[in-house]
Amino acid sequence: GGRLDIYVTVPVLHVVQARLAYVAAEGELKQPFKDELPTRQAQLSTLQDTEEFDVLVVGGGATGSGCALDAVTRNLKTALVERNDFSSGTSSRSTKLIHGGVRYLQKAIMKLDYEQYMMVKEALHERSNLLDIAPHLSAPLPIMLPVYKWWQLPYYWAGIKMYDLVAGGQCLKSSYVLSKNKALELFPMLKKDKLVGAIVYYDGQHNDARMNLAIALTAARHGAAIANYTEVVHLLKKTDAGTGKEKVCGARCRDVITGNEFDVRAKCVINATGPFTDSLRKMDDGKNTNICQPSAGVHIVIPGYYSPDNMGLLDPATSDGRVIFFLPWEKMTIAGTTDTPTDITAHPIPREEDINFILNEVRNYLSPDVEVRRGDVLAAWSGIRPLVTDPNSKDTQSICRNHIVNVSDSGLVTIAGGKWTTYRSMAEETLDAAVAAHRLGGGPSKTVGLVLEGGQDWSPTLYIRLVQDYGLENEVAQHLAATYGGKAFDVAKMARVTGKRWPIVGNRLVSEFPYIESEVRYAVKEYACTAIDVIARRTRLGFLNVQAADEALPRIVDIMGKMLDWSDKKRTEELEAAKKFLYLEMGYRSRSEQLTGTTEITLDTQEVANSVLIDRYTNRFHKFDKDSKGFITTVDVQRVLQNISVQIDENALHEILNEVDLNKNGQVELNEFLQLMSAVKKGQVSDSRLAILMKTAEESLDLRGPVTVDRSGGGV
Repeated sequence: GGRLDIYVTVPVLHVVQARLAYVAAEGELKQPFKDELPTRQAQLSTLQDTEEFDVLVVGGGATGSGCALDAVTRNLKTALVERNDFSSGTSSRSTKLIHGGVRYLQKAIMKLDYEQYMMVKEALHERSNLLDIAPHLSAPLPIMLPVYKWWQLPYYWAGIKMYDLVAGGQCLKSSYVLSKNKALELFPMLKKDKLVGAIVYYDGQHNDARMNLAIALTAARHGAAIANYTEVVHLLKKTDAGTGKEKVCGARCRDVITGNEFDVRAKCVINATGPFTDSLRKMDDGKNTNICQPSAGVHIVIPGYYSPDNMGLLDPATSDGRVIFFLPWEKMTIAGTTDTPTDITAHPIPREEDINFILNEVRNYLSPDVEVRRGDVLAAWSGIRPLVTDPNSKDTQSICRNHIVNVSDSGLVTIAGGKWTTYRSMAEETLDAAVAAHRLGGGPSKTVGLVLEGGQDWSPTLYIRLVQDYGLENEVAQHLAATYGGKAFDVAKMARVTGKRWPIVGNRLVSEFPYIESEVRYAVKEYACTAIDVIARRTRLGFLNVQAADEALPRIVDIMGKMLDWSDKKRTEELEAAKKFLYLEMGYRSRSEQLTGTTEITLDTQEVANSVLIDRYTNRFHKFDKDSKGFITTVDVQRVLQNISVQIDENALHEILNEVDLNKNGQVELNEFLQLMSAVKKGQVSDSRLAILMKTAEESLDLRGPVTVDRSGGGV
């Protein structure tokens, strides 16, 4: 018994000591904006009016925001500028995992690579810290590794156990082996044939864009001047009196929204621009060679029923050697990622071949009973990994995901490479280098254990108080608690009364998602400047379902327009820009092409031969097109629905028809309807509301039939 006590109390003591250290670290820090964040305009004024900052960070992704937070908590006067929105690049387009990297550990062991081993060890430490400092945005997730060959079981088991071992005291939960039956019980969609068992291990999962925003807002609360939509036009330089060399001393910046230009002076400039690292390095010195080799990672979102609520899946060896994750996230399922060389762009577009590659890999692992349909892809996106080039590597997969910190002759500090999980340690290393190179002072880093925005007042039961105190729906309250943590009360206070018996407050933006209108109002306080900021990063609607996001846009633009005093012209521009973003960057184009002639969706010969099928679809169409016009409109659909006592809002009906109206003439022709039914049958389109509505209406009409006389006792 005594020995057992020793084993139990040592880790507990370690945790208590760590907690006390965290408290001490936070106790030293001032929070000048604890109650209310400065507005974006106030932040821009600070950037312009401050004579000189200690540190100017360029880039508002995870690493840049991490650098700003590390700098400001060292009591350095800190500024951060981002030319788009915080987390608008790679940091919002990740696999949503906080992980050490199982495959990097495998490479470390197979190649006896100590550097890779240390990278995994560091990432596992950072994983533990991130789960601690943002408990509302992150949580451990069990991930299953199915095994289909007996010899692989001990091989994978040894590798996963090594992963636990490297994590040491920061292991989230021990991995375990499952029998075939137990694996199928936990993951019933799994392919049964040849399955011999499975191994389950634990990693962390988070809401990446919200996590990035939490880091940036925490920096702002501690006094950093941060501004999105502020781009660097060129670097400022001055001649060093001692050496005669030119030194970077700030940047000429431009407010992208107003076009206003101003100088921000700083003792040190940090380049944390991710895939755009080389463009800023060349701004410093045109002769600099590229150190960044970009790689595209595509992810798709499919309905939540494809995976269990709390169990992910790892395919360790796909058809081309890449690793595919299959994870539950925000009540949907994420599948990805690809790894292909790409050009650097601010607007990466998911390619159809990448979407189909992921779908094919998913089919390999799921039971034949589960039909994996192209039409089930609700959203798709591409993120650009800023890999550090290794001249000896043959392809992007073999590049080490490690990072480099470089100080140029002119004093520009560049942080490049790395991965989401290690953003904090990368920022610490960057600031250590900056402090040393520019003699900034400020002491050591204080970010280990520093709780992020919303984490301080969060508890697993916080959502119950939201339901009880404000009359929010249970699902909405859980979402707010998991998105804003302790700040969820501020969002709830801004929610308007619904006028219904329940919920009392909180009008949803779209019925099937728990996002409410007051989140749009709160988003403006969180520096959202465009409708895209709201659908992509303040809420995650654009990443979860492009059609739902498209549906919510007019209301979002209306709310933002009132708050930011947008003209009618500006509102139209915002709506169009957001629709273009969904169409190109969130996979709406690929989705809509499943319904157009460009992908040659026509009835195939087998279907044409089956005239019964054609007749059935045509008859269904004519039940709506009573006047034999050759097309149907909302009026036709309304009339049939009234016959079966179903009521649908006219605006909703317009949207339903618009999804299928390929030539956008306000009506659905017979050939458009036949194309739709063909696409539905082939699985290229899965959730057409018109197809389901017409099928249901037809069945209801058929069921009704004529009423016989004997039902009323002979008509008396």
